[in-house]
Amino acid sequence: MKQVAEILKNLKKNLQGKEAAASLKEKRKPRCNLCQDRGVIMLDGEIARICNCVKQAHMEHRYEYANITPEIKAYGFDDFQLKYYQGEHRDRAARVLLDAGRFADDYLKNHEQPGLLITGDVGSGKTFIAGAITNSLLKKGVQALFLVVPDFLDAIRSTYNNKGAAEDNEAALIKGARQVEVLILDDLGVHNYTPWTCNKIYSLLNYRMNYHLPVIITTNLDLSEIEKYLGKRTTSRIVQMCRVYRLTVDKDIRYQKSLENKR
Repeated sequence: MKQVAEILKNLKKNLQGKEAAASLKEKRKPRCNLCQDRGVIMLDGEIARICNCVKQAHMEHRYEYANITPEIKAYGFDDFQLKYYQGEHRDRAARVLLDAGRFADDYLKNHEQPGLLITGDVGSGKTFIAGAITNSLLKKGVQALFLVVPDFLDAIRSTYNNKGAAEDNEAALIKGARQVEVLILDDLGVHNYTPWTCNKIYSLLNYRMNYHLPVIITTNLDLSEIEKYLGKRTTSRIVQMCRVYRLTVDKDIRYQKSLENKR
């Protein structure tokens, strides 16, 4: 009898647990507003199409080394603080913020609009803007891929250690970066400038230019330095594909924030 009572008791616990889980599931808001987390969207009530959130999940899994960090996932246009910029620095920052927001808002209307090249010193807010664009697009159901350039190149190199599968792995990584709807390249130029590096970056940008796929680029280099290190061909592609902006600031914003936290 004890065994039967124990079995019934455990069964009751399991049922209560399942009911609680079901209740939580009902209350939880879907992560994707387009498909309600079903992964499929019905067009005209008859045609089923895989939702972009599924494609995005597959892409993020492939690029685990370059996933947006929890910090960057929190970046939004409304959180960009102009108080850290003074004078002409503030005017530049306000313009970049405005045009970055326009790009994210207008992309659904015009997929072939120019991207953005944001240059500037370390700590001037470039990555924040790039992250805000990425998050805004993802919320709208747009496929966007945020890649830290040095990590991306290192990941390609690492595929060469997998004997017999290097070409396939490298091809998969490059194909995803080439064909994603909007590509965000953070920290272009913070790596070794070898012929191999220059060729990979040029090939990626050239493909996206030919297929009218926009790219958002952040870099500490100015255009003359990009040409010096990456070559005229790559610089030409960037200028053709992107509107050029420069973010400047008197003091590194990270440093300014660290002083505030100490008060």
